[in-house]
Amino acid sequence: MGFFATPAHLLVVALVGLLLLAVVLPPYWIIFRKAGFSPWLSLLTLVPLAKFIVLWLVALSWKPAPAEKP
Repeated sequence: MGFFATPAHLLVVALVGLLLLAVVLPPYWIIFRKAGFSPWLSLLTLVPLAKFIVLWLVALSWKPAPAEKP
């Protein structure tokens, strides 16, 4: 007899997945917005290979604002 996920197991997996989304996406959203990119790029961080491509793109093309002089 094989293992079949019960509805309770699926509910737990779905809740853990939503919790991980709530923890992972907001920091990327804020980083992309402050860097001048579309915050919607944070959704690409859910795709493993796309995450690395987007992060390299942002890291190599982001030009920080000049420092303020006192």
